[in-house]
Amino acid sequence: MSTAKINSLALRQRKQKHQSGPPIVMITAYDAMFARLFDEAGVDILLVGDSLGMVIQGHPHTLTVTVDEVCYHGRAVARGTSQAHLVGDMPFLSFQVSPEDAVRNAGKMIKEGSFEAVKLEGGQTIADHIHRIVAAGIPVMGHVGLTPQHVHAMGGFRVQGKTPVDAERVLNDAKAVQDAGAYSLVLEGIPAELAAQITASLEIPTLGIGAGNACDGQVLVGYDMLGLQPHPSARFVKRYAELGHEIITAVRTYAHEVRTREFPTEEHSYQGNPSNP
Repeated sequence: MSTAKINSLALRQRKQKHQSGPPIVMITAYDAMFARLFDEAGVDILLVGDSLGMVIQGHPHTLTVTVDEVCYHGRAVARGTSQAHLVGDMPFLSFQVSPEDAVRNAGKMIKEGSFEAVKLEGGQTIADHIHRIVAAGIPVMGHVGLTPQHVHAMGGFRVQGKTPVDAERVLNDAKAVQDAGAYSLVLEGIPAELAAQITASLEIPTLGIGAGNACDGQVLVGYDMLGLQPHPSARFVKRYAELGHEIITAVRTYAHEVRTREFPTEEHSYQGNPSNP
């Protein structure tokens, strides 16, 4: 496994024929401990997603997350990362109002969040915003299809691009994001056939989540794939572990041993002078 720091240019080159490589692996992280573990496991991209509003803060959607909160988690993840490329989600209304707002907040995330790129949801309507951010020297990852920041407008977390008209809209969004200068693109919640068509038509790598196997890489929420969430996962999530159950069992065992005075034992206690253990 290479120890070189992964950057946006290297990821884009993975799509090129002369630089073809294995599919890109991206996972969300929100703190230094998980970042270190994911980085050590060889993940290519760590995303501080606005999904933190749901999995960290307990909200039913991502809309409450602020730029300052994303920056806080970004700094923590950066301290645990040595190899993976670090991307931060631009929260709801941090980029939609104007290109100037988009550049200002993207710059803040780079300066104060230790990010190496930002991710924006949307297509044709924010193409100029993406162009302006890229012109400022900040790499941009796009995100089209099911865009969680539009949850109310979409009537929930619904698959997009199912009809010919909607499929054409998603395809045009993807092309607009590429033409605006993005170096990669998340495709979320769209039919596998449409994701394959978009992936074949673009020069930048695509990262799928609920979009089939033809994308140039895949992304999952770390807490979902580790089985930390108690509720059933979305259909597209594969749970590679059930750490939530293991944590509950471990804590119950700890609580039992404390209550029965089985813990701490002598080997877990300081002996003699506390200042000289």
